[in-house]
Amino acid sequence: MFTGIVEELGSVESLEGPRLRIRAATVLDDVTMGASTAVNGVCLTVVAWGDDWWEADVSDETFARTSLGSLQPGDPVNLERPVRLEDRLGGHLVQGHVDAVGEVVEPAPDLRVRMPDGLLRYVVEKGSITVDGVSLTVVDVLDDGFTVALIPHTAEVTTLGHRGPGDPVNLEVDVMAKYAERLLAGFVGGPAPEPVATATEQGSGS
Repeated sequence: MFTGIVEELGSVESLEGPRLRIRAATVLDDVTMGASTAVNGVCLTVVAWGDDWWEADVSDETFARTSLGSLQPGDPVNLERPVRLEDRLGGHLVQGHVDAVGEVVEPAPDLRVRMPDGLLRYVVEKGSITVDGVSLTVVDVLDDGFTVALIPHTAEVTTLGHRGPGDPVNLEVDVMAKYAERLLAGFVGGPAPEPVATATEQGSGS
């Protein structure tokens, strides 16, 4: 479980087949084999590391459902380690399980993102949403997506300040909204909604 508060901006060193190598510093402070780390909002499992890098294996399912397959050497990536029970919850509860890939329509500071219709019901004004692993507050809900306002600090220390029209971004809606929808379906007489397919690494421990 994560909070959507990015700890550092790493960079892609290589992507060869399923093996992704990330250059980093902060997230290596207490790294262990099998630890979970979010990369642009995708929970991945550490399988190897050195003094300034770490590696994860990315499954075909994750490549298909996220933007990780489009990464190139040198690309910046948002990195976050899982939240600890004693940590402050500065963002919101984030699983690292991407619901869909959205598309940037307008860049920061007034970031506008287009998203699949099936996810729009989970987006509410002033609610939380995760974009490339960054916890953000929805400003406006649109017919085809949403807008968020990025402060200069967020634009500077995450990938979102570099995203332009047409760029893909990983989206994770608020999991609490999905739970509430499913629980309430039994009380309003309708069938439980179809679950949203998400991408996650098998056995990541998150």
